Amino acid sequence: MNFKPLSFKQLLCGIDTLDTSGDLDCEISSIAYDSRLVTPGALFVALPGTQVDGAVYIEEAARRGAVAILSQSPCALGGRFPCVQVANARFALAQIAGTFYNHPAARLCSVGITGTNGKTTVSFMLREIFKAAGRSPGLLGTVRYEIGERVLPASRTTPEAPDVQSMLARMDRSGCDSVIMEVSSHALDQYRVSGIAFNVGIFTNLTQDHLDYHGTLEEYFTVKARLFNQVKDSAVINMDDPCGKRLLVEDRFGANAVSYGFAEGALVRGLNAESGEYGSRMRVESPWGGAGISLQLIGRFNLYNALAAFAAAASIGISVDVIREALAKMENVPGRMESVGTKNKRVYVDYAHTDDALRNVLTALREITPGRLVVVFGCGGNRDTGKRRLMGEVASRLADYSIVTNDNPRNEVPEKIAADIAAGFDSERKYEICLDRAAAIARGVKLIGKKDVLLVAGKGHETYQEFGGAIFPFDDRETVREIL
Repeated sequence: MNFKPLSFKQLLCGIDTLDTSGDLDCEISSIAYDSRLVTPGALFVALPGTQVDGAVYIEEAARRGAVAILSQSPCALGGRFPCVQVANARFALAQIAGTFYNHPAARLCSVGITGTNGKTTVSFMLREIFKAAGRSPGLLGTVRYEIGERVLPASRTTPEAPDVQSMLARMDRSGCDSVIMEVSSHALDQYRVSGIAFNVGIFTNLTQDHLDYHGTLEEYFTVKARLFNQVKDSAVINMDDPCGKRLLVEDRFGANAVSYGFAEGALVRGLNAESGEYGSRMRVESPWGGAGISLQLIGRFNLYNALAAFAAAASIGISVDVIREALAKMENVPGRMESVGTKNKRVYVDYAHTDDALRNVLTALREITPGRLVVVFGCGGNRDTGKRRLMGEVASRLADYSIVTNDNPRNEVPEKIAADIAAGFDSERKYEICLDRAAAIARGVKLIGKKDVLLVAGKGHETYQEFGGAIFPFDDRETVREIL
């Protein structure tokens, strides 16, 4: 699908520049931030990276056919080549991408969801509710991207700004009238959704994660809160979460605040919550009416996800009856408390990769496990190391037995990651270490009987493992099925 070329000067409208050179009337036919993807006629935007500054690839981009350059660094291609230097290349990239694709979000009802846990499930719940209401939603999130009838595997939760704008434009042209988007903290910090005015913003919760990037929980919270500077209609906030309550008290948004939770005072409030092996249910009271909500999904945390989806949908005019019926029909989200076992061997796969997420899932499974609860999990390498011990502590307290294994070690020594996790256990009798993930899952399956449950946590929907920069096929769900 082609988009109308614009001049470099048109794309720079409203952008503060530090220096310019060359003919800015040159025509731009595409935008690239990766020199390997440059095609003739492209604008190459050199982004500063954690390892390498994209400016080192400017000459390669020019050789591949780039007709203009935008960078935070001075351009060394000579004064006749169209180059622009800016103070913040990522922010400028987002502005340029919005202009190039003609601001498609303005023509879509947009929902942005942020928080440590729950984003994916809430997005899938809203997708089902929107469809039940006769809407045509697109989806951008951790599991996949849905653009009209096209379904694409997700490369990251929230793509870079040109990819976001391109997919929104394709949704608009494909007949979508809305978009549901997971918005990661990295995306907010790197301006990937800058310029998008969301109709609804949702805050699910905040617990320790990504501190390898953000440094502190306070900074992590501050970045997450930025989403609500871009929300124009409804700010849907979990008031039972301490950081959600802080957002409500500090009133960081100009939109209408819609609080949800089980605590007294929540605008959308859950009552009489119950969860069992075959689902969960509650009563919901709200300004838009009350309803009994039944889910096929288990766990109190999924009731919180349903409250968030209920509040968001109701706030934009979708009827309570439509919401109730859509939630009742919704099946498991891929890799989120997904049942992959048999009647005699009950096994669940979940994406839980933080201590809070692991606590929620183990707590939910404990309620439906008359026998032993066994968990297989690890932690990713080159990521927040502080949560490793915390995840070990959660597993030590809530599971009967744990098998610590590899997740995505990346460039870290697997034995070191496992030792960091093991430091959280209060007894060596409660766990073992088996770094071969397939063998660890097989060991977990062997340990459980008919009354027991096995949880395989950390990777969920992912279909790979990453070792030392190399990617290898691996799917927890398929591995369990093969073993069984």
